[in-house]
Amino acid sequence: MDQLNLSESEWRQRLTPAQYHVLREAGTERAFSGALSDNKADGVYRCAGCHLELFDSDDKYDSGSGWPSFTRPVDADHVSEHRDSSHGMERVEVRCARCDGHQGHVFPDGPPPSGLRYCINSVALEFRPRAASDDD
Repeated sequence: MDQLNLSESEWRQRLTPAQYHVLREAGTERAFSGALSDNKADGVYRCAGCHLELFDSDDKYDSGSGWPSFTRPVDADHVSEHRDSSHGMERVEVRCARCDGHQGHVFPDGPPPSGLRYCINSVALEFRPRAASDDD
């Protein structure tokens, strides 16, 4: 996969301030504040920074955490995982594999079959509804 490497000024031009804070500075939006947390539409969630498909609505569930939660990525190669020991916790950070944008974290407390909960910031994602013709 080709990497998307932009300068910080290019990222600032491309992203909203909230997206920049999360994707480029590993920030976190407030729980229950994201537009996609309660989204139940059929489609694909893509990285807001580079548009790489990351998660599918078929794998989204309500974890009660206040952030969109998924049991798995669309493709394991579309995300990268990194140890995160910030804020006095041991966590696994999830980033977009193409642009290295921070998405959120993955936790081992999700539902079967994966047992994983990809807890992702809404502002780091863009949702694309599945076209009706995709089912034909």
